[in-house]
Amino acid sequence: MKLVTHLTERRKSAGLTQSQLAEIVGVSRKTINTVENHVFVPSTVLALKLARALECSVHDLFELPQDA
Repeated sequence: MKLVTHLTERRKSAGLTQSQLAEIVGVSRKTINTVENHVFVPSTVLALKLARALECSVHDLFELPQDA
C-alpha cells in the first residue's frame, strides 16, 4: 500500500533540502528521497522524527489513500 505523502511540500516550505532534513532526523538523503517518492514507507519512529523536525503532525505528512 502506498501512503499519500506531503513530505516534499512540507520540507520545501521549511526551506530544507533532502540532505538537511536527513541530517536533522539522522538518516541518509536517500532515505528521505525514497519516502518522498513512495518507494519506502517510513517506520513510526522516523515518521515522528520527520513531523517533529517539520513542526507538524504525522497526519500532516502522511495519510492513507481514500481506497485503503
